[in-house]
Parts: sequence; structure tokens; C-alpha cells
Amino acid sequence: MTILNSFTLFFFLQSMFLIISIPSSHSTLIEDTCQNTPYYDVCINSLTSNPTSYSVDVTGLALIMVKVMETKANDALNKINELEKTGSSAGLSSCASKYNAILVNDIPSAIEALQKGDPKFAEDGANDAANEANFCQSDITGPLTPQNGAMHNVAIVTAAIVRLLL
Repeated sequence: MTILNSFTLFFFLQSMFLIISIPSSHSTLIEDTCQNTPYYDVCINSLTSNPTSYSVDVTGLALIMVKVMETKANDALNKINELEKTGSSAGLSSCASKYNAILVNDIPSAIEALQKGDPKFAEDGANDAANEANFCQSDITGPLTPQNGAMHNVAIVTAAIVRLLL
């Protein structure tokens, strides 16, 4: 009977070890990946807020970051629409077209490139999105600064993660 209990205890402990070690290895992947980006905190916060990030490889992390870019671009467009309703429109149409370009061109091309195993085009899309946010910031300072900064930083992190695949 003690052999059976020891055997059961062994398998229970072995199972617990596997359950604990799998998430920590993916947590390490996230940390290692984010250490190779210029905005570690942005990277960690973006990836750890998505539960699927704990079960994917670096390509999967890059795809998650592209989705974060999409969210940030939509946030910026929502803010632009809100500002247009208040009557302040100087530079807003230019910014709207830049964020539309991110959503229509940069994000779909980055997703397609990552899915096809061609990370260079994904890196280009992320860098272009960062540039578009900077151009918008040049067009209109103040009301979109938080959105432009968030878009820029997330896009730069995305490009850095994609660069790891080159």
C-alpha cells in the first residue's frame, strides 16, 4: 500500500511540476523578448494582458503586438472623431488619414507577412505605423499626444519583436 501511495504522490508531483513549468517558460519567453525592445514596460504590459501570449512563440508574440497596434489605431481614430464633433478640426483630417493608412495598409500587411514567414514586411509595416503616429503628432500637437505616443511606442516594440525573427 505504501508503494502505491508513493507512486501516486510521485505522479502527482510530476504533474504539478509540468503545470508550473510550462507557464514559466512562456513567461521567460515574454521577458526575454521584451528585453530586446526599447520599451520593456510597454511590451510586458501589452503581452501579459493577452492570455494567449503564454502559449505562443515569438511569431505569435509579434502577431499579438500587431493586434495591439490595431487597438491603438482605433483608439486614436475614436479620439479624432470625438475632437471633430467639438469643432476643433485643424490637422485632424490629416491624422485620420494616417491612422486609416495604419489600419488599412500597415496592419493587414504585417499580419500577412508574419503568417507567411516573411518578417521583413511586418517590420516595415510596424515602422511605418510608428512614423505615421509621429507625422500626426507633427500635424496636431496636444489633444492626440497620448494616442500618438501609445501608437508610436507599441509600433516600435512590434518592429523590435519582428526583428528577432529576421
